[in-house]
Amino acid sequence: MSATEDRYLVVVNHEEQYSIWFAGRAVPAGWRPVGEAGTKQECLARIESVWTDLTPLSVRRSLAEPAAKAASR
Repeated sequence: MSATEDRYLVVVNHEEQYSIWFAGRAVPAGWRPVGEAGTKQECLARIESVWTDLTPLSVRRSLAEPAAKAASR
């Protein structure tokens, strides 16, 4: 990595959606950092390995509710 290469953070929001953000800058409201800072490629690789379901959390929960109700009958 060169000395001028930017560092990034992997960030996640309340819907469990991932993105990258410049390290050293304030993380936007609604997002929180996860893991260590790295290069852009390192952070994107980390996201690819952990974000396997792109469906937002609220949608996953709403889809699970009918199945849970049916199972409890």
